[in-house]
Amino acid sequence: MARRGHRPSQQQGNRTRLWGRHPVLAALANPQRTVRKVWGTREALAPLDLPPVLPIVFAEAPDLGRLVPADAPHQGLVAEVDPLEDVWLGDLLEEGREDQRPLVVLDQVTDPHNVGAILRSAAAFDALGIVTQDRHAPPESGALARAASGALETVPWVRVVNLARALDEIGEAGFWRIGLTGHATQTLAQAMGAQRVAIVLGAEGEGMRHNTEVHCDELARLPISAKVESLNVSNAAAIALYAAAARVG
Repeated sequence: MARRGHRPSQQQGNRTRLWGRHPVLAALANPQRTVRKVWGTREALAPLDLPPVLPIVFAEAPDLGRLVPADAPHQGLVAEVDPLEDVWLGDLLEEGREDQRPLVVLDQVTDPHNVGAILRSAAAFDALGIVTQDRHAPPESGALARAASGALETVPWVRVVNLARALDEIGEAGFWRIGLTGHATQTLAQAMGAQRVAIVLGAEGEGMRHNTEVHCDELARLPISAKVESLNVSNAAAIALYAAAARVG
């Protein structure tokens, strides 16, 4: 795992509550994550081998429901955690220097469900990590962790101040930067080639900003039917990651 460092804006006691079996168990299994407290039903907690120093509160399902947003599917488990520390872009690029794992770059994708789903796809297709802007990406949250289904704990997530500068650094590290956009003339398969790729995606609706596009090596589109104008960004990321994996698989 890449070296981590503190992000002051998110490391001042801003604890997060995670809910659901996969997010909570993944957090407990992650040595980089500090879990402060766990609430759970007796049925959900019974099979778990939890550290004796971890505060545990037995609770009924309705009580757990009051700890999380309305109708959140807690599955009998809720955990309070500290935010993860930063992953530095340079360290992540160095870590992936000898392999073909793709990198995912998100330009102002702010919906936590989309980012969570992209993390899940990144885990499924063994991506090197994801890169977002710090100010234009969602913070860690229970909803994001739920959508990621445990991948928040396993996929490196780099937050950068300036995405254009980050794309320059990614290019210098040998990645072929491919921006996905509907107005491109070539398909993703035509643009990829054999080199390591960084797949760049913009927010749903607005798409990539112009300054992001000009920092890509090529623009490409997914070969979707004319019956559909566009895909949700998380679906597009999953398809692009599959294509990148199939190319070298």
